[in-house]
Amino acid sequence: MGAALIVEADGGSRGNPGVAGYGALVRDAGTGVVLIERAAPLGKASNNVAEYAGLIAGLEAALRLEPGADVEVRMDSKLVVEQMAGRWKIKHEDMRRLSTQAQELVRAITAGGGRVRWTWIPREENKAADALSNAGMDGRIIDREPASTQLEPEPAGAIVDKPAVAIVDKRAVARMDSGTNAALDGGTRIILVRHGVTDFTVSGRLDGRGGADPALNEQGLRQAAAAAALVPTLLGDPPVRLITSSLQRVRMTGAPIGDTLGVQPTVDADWDERAFGDWDGLTLAQIHQRHPAKLARMRLDAGYSPPGGESRSEVLSRVLGAMARAADAPGTVVVVTSRVPILCVLSHVLQLAPERFWALQTEPASVSVVELWPDGHVSVPTVNRTEHLA
Repeated sequence: MGAALIVEADGGSRGNPGVAGYGALVRDAGTGVVLIERAAPLGKASNNVAEYAGLIAGLEAALRLEPGADVEVRMDSKLVVEQMAGRWKIKHEDMRRLSTQAQELVRAITAGGGRVRWTWIPREENKAADALSNAGMDGRIIDREPASTQLEPEPAGAIVDKPAVAIVDKRAVARMDSGTNAALDGGTRIILVRHGVTDFTVSGRLDGRGGADPALNEQGLRQAAAAAALVPTLLGDPPVRLITSSLQRVRMTGAPIGDTLGVQPTVDADWDERAFGDWDGLTLAQIHQRHPAKLARMRLDAGYSPPGGESRSEVLSRVLGAMARAADAPGTVVVVTSRVPILCVLSHVLQLAPERFWALQTEPASVSVVELWPDGHVSVPTVNRTEHLA
């Protein structure tokens, strides 16, 4: 048997059903040190669904730390504890699906030589998980390992978000250090171009990083040519740079743009589409038929990874790193990429709540523009421009 761990989990809904979120943490059973903390919003859901989501997040974290651990789950939800222990029946379909998902995680722990025990605790003894679930309801995404930076057990309810990847303009910092006022000059214009369609796009199949990597079809090639004609009309200050992801359809979309602009594209794989793992090549209808609860969670939970794939939080981290590199110098940067990376950029600069991530439309071969200024100001003059495709 591996390490002894304690999972504390909770979830809540402001309205029941209403704005929901979950929180979970894992402690070392011997020292009480917090090893992992997790929280995320769930959109509109019930208290019980949110509590199950917190449980799942906690079990996933325990598996991440030690696949064969001796795990004690502590929750103030009598319903979840009794249902997971097998003493109460599960009648609600959504909770039945979530319970099945949690049981899969339990089986993974026991298959590694561990065990899982269920303990009900009073609400006042679950303050740390409750605080995390409230952070989730506030729209915050937390996934951190505080034990790597602390030696003492963390106080119950203490929350410090995992540092986000910041876009820092070194010229703005230098200007502030020199005592001069920031000015709206010397900014970076980022022109975001989504790739044209492939046969996967037309049939509605997922085509993420690490998958089949399809090429543009005939329609996609025409869309790439149309985008190449539009982009020069949107350029800001020189110099002009061109960046593409490593995926074939993206490089094929970027090629005519590079020819039109007279610049050689640079490939940055951090602009690749999200990895969908085992779901790559499937339609959303197929995934919904086979894994309805997991698909729903992928839409709502930025920290959830489809089997073998990436979470939205992981994609956001690498895309913001790529964006920081792209914005490190003034001028115009044309970035040819895919849907999820574009949504990551737009949702970040517009400060959208995580549950609103999918609200923006970004069609194939569409063009969006973001302007970053040295004084920290951001403007988004264009989103999903598509008239060139008519």
